[in-house]
Amino acid sequence: MNQSLPYQLIRFSFLAITLIIFGVFGFHYLTGIPPILMTIAGMLIGGIAFFLSQFIIHFLLKWLHKVPITFLAILLSMIFTLWFAKWMGFGMPNFVYYRAALILILLSLLAAICFDNRKRIHWMISSLGIISPFLFMAWGIYWLLQEGKDPYAKDLRPPYIPENITQLSTLGLTNPANPGSFSFEHFTYGSGDDKQRKEYESEVRFKTSTVDASLLLPEWKGKKKKWRERYWGFGVKKFPINGRVHLPQGSGPFPIVLMVHGNHSMIDYSDGGYAYLGELLASRGMIAVSVDENFINGHWSGDFRGREMPTRAWLLLKHLEQWNNWNKSPEHELFGKVNMDQIMLIGHSRGGEAVSIAAAFNKLPYYPDNAKLAFDFNFGIKGIVSIAPTDYRYHRQIKLENVNYLSLQGAYDADETSFWGMRPFRRLKFTDDKEWFKAGVYIHKANHGQFNSTWGRADFGAPGKWFLNTQPLIKGEDQREVAKVFISAFAEAALKKNNEYLSLFSNVNYGRNWLPDNYYLTHFQDNRDSIFQNFEEDIHLAKGRNNIKISTANLKIWREENLGTRGGGSQENNAVVLGWDYGKELNSDSLASYTLQFPDSTLLKLDSTDQLLISLASGNYKSLDKFRAKKKEQSSSENKEPKRKEPFLDFHLVLKDSSGGIAKLKLRNIKEIAPPLKVQFMKLKSYGEKRIGKPWEVHLESFALPLNTFEQANNFNLMEIQEIQLVFDVCPYGVIVVDELGVSR
Repeated sequence: MNQSLPYQLIRFSFLAITLIIFGVFGFHYLTGIPPILMTIAGMLIGGIAFFLSQFIIHFLLKWLHKVPITFLAILLSMIFTLWFAKWMGFGMPNFVYYRAALILILLSLLAAICFDNRKRIHWMISSLGIISPFLFMAWGIYWLLQEGKDPYAKDLRPPYIPENITQLSTLGLTNPANPGSFSFEHFTYGSGDDKQRKEYESEVRFKTSTVDASLLLPEWKGKKKKWRERYWGFGVKKFPINGRVHLPQGSGPFPIVLMVHGNHSMIDYSDGGYAYLGELLASRGMIAVSVDENFINGHWSGDFRGREMPTRAWLLLKHLEQWNNWNKSPEHELFGKVNMDQIMLIGHSRGGEAVSIAAAFNKLPYYPDNAKLAFDFNFGIKGIVSIAPTDYRYHRQIKLENVNYLSLQGAYDADETSFWGMRPFRRLKFTDDKEWFKAGVYIHKANHGQFNSTWGRADFGAPGKWFLNTQPLIKGEDQREVAKVFISAFAEAALKKNNEYLSLFSNVNYGRNWLPDNYYLTHFQDNRDSIFQNFEEDIHLAKGRNNIKISTANLKIWREENLGTRGGGSQENNAVVLGWDYGKELNSDSLASYTLQFPDSTLLKLDSTDQLLISLASGNYKSLDKFRAKKKEQSSSENKEPKRKEPFLDFHLVLKDSSGGIAKLKLRNIKEIAPPLKVQFMKLKSYGEKRIGKPWEVHLESFALPLNTFEQANNFNLMEIQEIQLVFDVCPYGVIVVDELGVSR
C-alpha cells in the first residue's frame, strides 16, 4: 500500500489553506496596488513560507536523530525552566527576556563546544568561547545596574525668569517650607493589638476601636482573605484605626491634616514616609496625622485592583470621627485641641484619589454603592491635596464642590504617568461666594515614589525597575522640598487664610528662591475668576461663549481638540491649537493673529487692578512641517536650510477698546511658555514608549497678566474692551495650545 499518498494529500490541503489565507490577507492589505496583484503576492509569500519552513523543520528533525537524548533533555529542561520562570511572574519585558535567554543558550553551547575541543583550537579562541556566557551575563548585570541617561537635557534650556519679577520673600513672606514657631510631640494611636507593628500595639498612646468595612470591601475573600488575615491577625470586620501624630504644643484648637499613602506593598509600610510633612505642618500650628491603611495595599496574594478605593476614603472619615470624639470628650487629653471646621486631607497615589472620594462621601447620608451603610460625617473639610493621584480606580467619577484643591505631579512618574489630578481640578465647581481656590503643579524630573521618603527612586519593583531610566530624576530631598513649599503654602491659605501665598500658584517665579532650580508648570483658579472662553461648549471654531466672535489671520494651524495623555487617554479638557510659520524671519506685513471680539452689548469692563487670565502650553512645532513648501535640494550644503529647533515662544496680548484705543503686553515680561518637557521613562526608549506612551504630553499652565503692566495708547479705555488679540509678532514660527481666557478681579 502506498503510504506516501496521505502525506501528499495532507501537504496539498495545508498548502491550499495557506494560499487561501495569505491570498485573503493580500487582497485586504491596502497598498495602492491592484487587489488582484496583492492577492497573488500574498499567495506567493504564503507558498514560500510553507515550503521553506517545511525544509527547515525536516532538516532539524533529521539532525535531531544524531543528537544524544541527554543533550536534548538538558536543552529542553533549560528552555522549560526559563519559560516557567517567566510564567511565574518574572516581569522582564518579553522581547528582552527571550532574546537574552536565546543568546545565553547559544553562548552556553559555544562554551561547551570550545571546552570539548580546547586541545584542537587555539587556546585564546577556546578561552574566549568558554567564558562568553559569563561575559554576557556580566555585561547584562552592569547595564541593568546603570541609572540610564537624560537624552533631552542638552536641548532643554534653563527656565526664563523676567528681571522685573518681585520675589515673595522681599514682601516679608517666609519660605513656607521653613519650620514654624511651634514645638510639637510625636505619638501613635491604634487598635493596640497589631501583631506586626509595635507602634500600633504596645507603643500606642491612645487605643482605638476597630471598624467593620465588610460592606465596602466584599472582595476581601479567597486567598486575599486567607493570607492577609494570617499575616495581620485581623480581617475586614475589624480594620484598625491607626495613625502617626505630630501634635503642636499649645491649647489649640488647631487645624487638622490627615495624610494617607497609596498602594505600595502592604508589608513595606508606607505611613512613615510623610513624617517630613507632618513635622513641617505641626511646626506651623497644624495637627498632622499619617494614616495607616497598609493592610489593604497590594500583596503577592493579590491586589484589590481599585475596588478598595471607597474603603480607603471611608477609613479617613472614620479617623476624623475618632478625632471628633476625642475633641468633644472633656475627660480626654485631646479635648478641645482640634478645629473640626478646618480640616485638610492629603493623599498620595491611590490615596490621592481616596481624598477626593472622602470629601464627596463626607456630605452623603449613605454609601452610594450600598445604602445599608449609613454615613453621618459632615466634617469641615476645607482642603484637598492629591499627590500623583489616580482618577480612574473608583468606578464613580467624583465631582467636588466648594473645597480648596491642590494636585502635584512629577513629569517622570512611571507609575501614574499622566497628570490625572487635573481632571478633578476641572470638575471642581465653586457655587457660593466664599474664597475657594484650586491649583495644580507639574514638576519636571520628579517621579512617583520620592514624595514618600521610604519609596525611593524606582516607581515599581524588580525586575521592571532595572529598566527604569532614573538618571534624570531630581534628588529625593529636592522633590520633597518642592512638596513642602507648595503643600505648606496651600495649607496656609486654605486653613489659615494667608492668601499672600496664592500668587506662588499663579506664577511660580514669585517663589523661585524657595525652590530647586527646575521647571514648574502651575495652574490656578479661584472663586473671583471669570472665564469667558474655554472651548468646552461646542466645536464651532468661529463662535465663542456669550456670542463672542472668533477670527484669525495668517495662521497655519487653527483647530480645537480634546487634549490627550501620553498613553492615549483623555485629559477631559478641550483647547484650541494655533500655529504660525513665517519661515526664517518674521513677516510684519502678514502677521498671524487670533482675535476674540465681544458684542457691543457685552463689552468687557475692567479695572487697572484686574488681571487678564489665559492658559497656555507649547504645541508640537514639527506639525508645521507639512505646511511648508517643498524646496528643491541645493547642490551646496551651505545653502541648505538648517534643522529647526524648539522655538522660544512669545507673542503680544493686544487689547482694543470700542474707540480704537490699544493696550499691549509682551507675554515673556510676566512669564515664559515652558518648552515641551520630554521624558524617557525606560533605558530602552522603544520599550518605554510601548509600555508607558509618548515622551511628552501637553500640560497647560496659567498666566495672570496684570492690566497695569500693559502699555496703553490712543486713550485706551479699560471699561470698553471690545477685542482681545494674540498677535504672533515675536517668533518666526511656533505652535501653542490656548484655553481658559478670563479675568481675575
